[in-house]
Amino acid sequence: MGDQHDLIGRRTELGELTGALDRAAAGQAGVVLITGDAGVGKSRLVAELAATARDRGAAVLIGLCAELGEGMPYLPLTDALWTATRDPLVSPAERQALRDALDSRPVLARLLPDGGGQPAGGAADVAQQQLFGATLGLLGELSADRPVLLVLEDLHWADASTRHLLTFLSRVLQRERVCLVGTYRSDDLHRRHPLRPVVAELLRLPNVSGIELRPFGPEETADYLAALDGSPGGPGRSAEIARRVYDRSEGNPFYAAELFAAAQTGDDLPAVLADLLLSRLERLSEEAQQVVRVAAVAGRRVDDERVRQVSGLDEAAVGRALREIVSHRLLVPDGPDGYVFRHALLREAALTDLLPGEATRLHAAFAALLARDASAGVRGAAAELAHHSLQAHDLPGAFAASVRAGQEAEEMGAPVEAHEHYDQALSLWEAVPDPEAAAGMDRIQLSLSAVRASGRAGDVRRAVTRLRRLVDLVDPADVRMAALVRENLAYYLGDLDEDDESLAVARAALDLLPADPPTPERASLLATYVRTMLFKEQRSEIPEVAQEAIDVARASGAADAEASALTSLGLYRESREAASDLAELFVRARDLAIGAGNLQVALRAAFHIARTKFDRGDLAGAAEVADESVRFTLGKGLGWSRYGTTLRCMQFLIYYTTGEWDEAERLAAGFGIRVGRSIEAEVSSYALFLEVARGSDTVEERLRWLEPLWDDDWLISYIARSLAAEHALWHGDTGTALDHVAGALVHMDPHDTPNIRVAATAVWAHADRAVRARAAGDHAAERAAMERADEFVELARGSATLTPDGQTRAWLGVEGHAWLARVEAERARAYGDNDPALWRAVVKAFDYGFVYEMARSRWRLAEALVERGERAEAASEWERAVRDAERLGAAPLLRALGDLGARARLGSAGAVPADRSGPFDALTVREREVLRLVAEGRNNREIAAALFISPKTASVHVSNILAKLGVASRTQAAAVAHREGLAGGA
Repeated sequence: MGDQHDLIGRRTELGELTGALDRAAAGQAGVVLITGDAGVGKSRLVAELAATARDRGAAVLIGLCAELGEGMPYLPLTDALWTATRDPLVSPAERQALRDALDSRPVLARLLPDGGGQPAGGAADVAQQQLFGATLGLLGELSADRPVLLVLEDLHWADASTRHLLTFLSRVLQRERVCLVGTYRSDDLHRRHPLRPVVAELLRLPNVSGIELRPFGPEETADYLAALDGSPGGPGRSAEIARRVYDRSEGNPFYAAELFAAAQTGDDLPAVLADLLLSRLERLSEEAQQVVRVAAVAGRRVDDERVRQVSGLDEAAVGRALREIVSHRLLVPDGPDGYVFRHALLREAALTDLLPGEATRLHAAFAALLARDASAGVRGAAAELAHHSLQAHDLPGAFAASVRAGQEAEEMGAPVEAHEHYDQALSLWEAVPDPEAAAGMDRIQLSLSAVRASGRAGDVRRAVTRLRRLVDLVDPADVRMAALVRENLAYYLGDLDEDDESLAVARAALDLLPADPPTPERASLLATYVRTMLFKEQRSEIPEVAQEAIDVARASGAADAEASALTSLGLYRESREAASDLAELFVRARDLAIGAGNLQVALRAAFHIARTKFDRGDLAGAAEVADESVRFTLGKGLGWSRYGTTLRCMQFLIYYTTGEWDEAERLAAGFGIRVGRSIEAEVSSYALFLEVARGSDTVEERLRWLEPLWDDDWLISYIARSLAAEHALWHGDTGTALDHVAGALVHMDPHDTPNIRVAATAVWAHADRAVRARAAGDHAAERAAMERADEFVELARGSATLTPDGQTRAWLGVEGHAWLARVEAERARAYGDNDPALWRAVVKAFDYGFVYEMARSRWRLAEALVERGERAEAASEWERAVRDAERLGAAPLLRALGDLGARARLGSAGAVPADRSGPFDALTVREREVLRLVAEGRNNREIAAALFISPKTASVHVSNILAKLGVASRTQAAAVAHREGLAGGA
């Protein structure tokens, strides 16, 4: 669509986009995907949105994809950031602020042509996670000051890493003031197009919407031509021309504009639209046509100097040609020194018109220029060089550039593109002379580079498939390489939970490597072997193998292997020894891994430092470590890595435990509700600890999002379903609670320690059932509830005493002991012996600092004391529980305490003045409580149990109520209570 006329036929779509922008400004991030045929006006619509966003004070970042295959990772992000730092429409202060934000995130700054620098050694395994985290952090930082509009155009040409980044941002952007808009051609998305499943997946997310731009109708086409013409009596006002243009263009705005331009020059309207586009080029001078051909081969953008170098024209001739081309609106200026085609269709037409030899020569000329840039280390030059060399049929050049491009892609955190480059190099191996010298490695080493890139991209099965082939291809005489291939295979098999094969392959690799002299390869292999053994039932070898790994690592200087083995050894010792030095062990492992640059191993160890302190009741120490580790994690851009998310969840859990719920709520604000993947669901589920305890309105919505995913991972199931069970119990629904308990236990080993908490919730439910059955005189139901409670008691006891491999558990964390104490106290309640001594033990067990659970335990302790007639102590415990519940905002617990206080006349609860108006003005407070229970259908025995009075006293109260209300039966009294709104309330 043109640039000097009003937006026509797109006001509805623009309204949808500005609505998304407004919601983003209000703190609800959103993603809009715009699709339509080539030339339908996607870029024009986005330009209008960008102008609107700038007028409203938003930061605007726009990046373009290019038709270079999978070769250049993060191209639109790089384009958006690079352009924004040099955009004349942005104030110098804002450009500098963006530059400063980028400089503070080296992983993003390295994307820019002037970024330079190399990532820390050993960081390639987390480079993509770092880049994703840094991008999220950058958008969050920018949007703190003003809304951000990020536009990624032409996603049908997007590289795989850009598609992954789009998916990541679409999932995790929730409260940031960011509106992300992507455009793509619908006519390019064939059935096997890689963007197609991405779009289908994203459009299922609640914060992602789609806009399909349709062609103009006849009236819109006429209005459009009139706007293009601008003069009242011009040809654009001709109904005949408008009809002919619409018939030929079929309402496509770009084609309509081109056809109208042809009509204005007196040319016949061509029957084939490709001829129309070529006719535009043919009207140029020969010099201008040469520049257009060079620009078409260059790609998405070209600058003056490169045009001059490749075209062979002098500076004055290039200047004249560019002015001519811009005046014909074929190229448009882009940035301070570049040009882009006004529409990609014009570039495609120019490319198709090139003769084969002409195209080859131009690609070769670009390759010669790019070779100098690649040698100078210019970021991204190697990928472009590989592309142009291949198109120029320079196979040796393409091979060498592909290897270097793969290495650059790894450094940039683009493992998919790295694999594509390595794979392309491997496909050329037989076609080039002396490939080892050109690659700087042999074929097996290059294959291992491709394997590692596949693994980092998450395509572990492809890595395993290639490694299985390499096992047969590697020279048996090269024992180190044979062992290295097998170690990688064992590692990735472990990631696929193929533990038996993983152990067998690792053992075979160990047999290949001599124990003497110690080598880093053997140390790494031993560490992998130990890590895999942790997940097997028979683990008696672990201490010996772990110690060997540590000794070999120290002797050979393999610090990261030592760190990995130390962490695995600590995890093994934890359930078998009452060791007090585990935190120090994990600290040593973390520091070694950081020194070696292995961030994955470092974060694994850091998590276990915080966790082991937490499990031993050192909450202050755990908080200090967690805070420090999360700062480190976020600083490295790894907030969404495997252990980055685990550390953030541990940090939240610590503040939840210590009763610092406002801080916990602040942290949980980053745990999105609208989840679609297991890692997101795991993080989201942690927020339920706080939401269930506070009775938040968001519990049901969060559970709805988690439900489709909670069978994917035992941890999601454990957290989400056990807390869903608690939520149900707070609402008196024991059936739903027990269904959730059963669902959680399906995914857990019978001797996992988390079983203890789940069992405590189950015994709570069965105790409630037993209490109600006992009050109703239903002995069969009472006995059934007690028997089912005993089953869960045995589960808890077994989990507390035995490890999953059947060994005696030498140590159990303080929280595990506390939940076990609650299991025993709830069992006694189920059996009708609500023993205060047992509940005192529960309070004491949680008294390591678990504020909320102490308050919950005091609620039950107060209830048990009331039943024993120890009212003074009951009132004291009740009041302490109320104070803590009020401070925490624990609404369900407060309601339960209020109910207990009202029934047992504890504290000030029994002295609350009642509303003396209406039909109940003659009833005492106690009689109102009895009437409420009558309205619930309770008999005298159940009323007595609820109010801690005798059945005879309950009968007297009922008789008095009937008399005062002037009714003849309990049914009539209940009807009055319902009519007046007493039923269900106090």
